[in-house]
Amino acid sequence: MLGAKMRMGLLGTLIAFLGIFGVAYAASLPAPKERPILTISGKIDVTNKDNTAQFDRTMLESMGLVTIETTSPWYEGKVKFEGVLLDKLMKLVGAKGERVSVIALNDYATEIPIADFAKYNVILAIKRDGEYMPVRDKGPLFIVYPYDSNPELKSQTYYARSAWQVAKIEVK
Repeated sequence: MLGAKMRMGLLGTLIAFLGIFGVAYAASLPAPKERPILTISGKIDVTNKDNTAQFDRTMLESMGLVTIETTSPWYEGKVKFEGVLLDKLMKLVGAKGERVSVIALNDYATEIPIADFAKYNVILAIKRDGEYMPVRDKGPLFIVYPYDSNPELKSQTYYARSAWQVAKIEVK
């Protein structure tokens, strides 16, 4: 029979292992305190309301923002986008699918392979050039690839995946 110290050591090793490999082991998310701006549904393990994961802006920002400076077809010159790594967000909700369907406030929809998120460090941008993005200017959330980092990303395939006014993500 395993002693208490050995059991605790094994538990700690398992938690560290899960954390290293990005497996979500949280049972639930806190409820948003403000109006939710993102709802994630589908094949996810971690939820906070009606089998979905809802996030307000504060919750997303608390995950840690990263910055991408890149050119894009939508703006002149290089633009600085700040947002949450989508790979980190998918791990947080325990996404189990191969792709996501992204739905914008204007009902634009696109599908993205989940593998893109880690491969290209794709972000869900909250800010452009230091300012929160209003709905009239692609906000509140905009999927941004680091287009300048790889010539492959400067194509219609990746531009079409770059939905703005993102409201919902369904993991499939």
